[in-house]
Amino acid sequence: MPQIQVEMGPATKEQKKRLIKELTKSASEILGVNESSFYVLIKENSLDNWGVGGKMLSEALKERH
Repeated sequence: MPQIQVEMGPATKEQKKRLIKELTKSASEILGVNESSFYVLIKENSLDNWGVGGKMLSEALKERH
């Protein structure tokens, strides 16, 4: 059974629902595998757990605004 794994920052339930649906649909079409065979795992990470340019992503995003 194919697995799709996504690591990302926080998202709403609706965003995750759409992401699961669209990833499954696209992968099914590309690979020719039935949609019911796919597992999708979303790992949500706090923006404090990501780093960019030597800073926590939460801080870097604040500086950009």
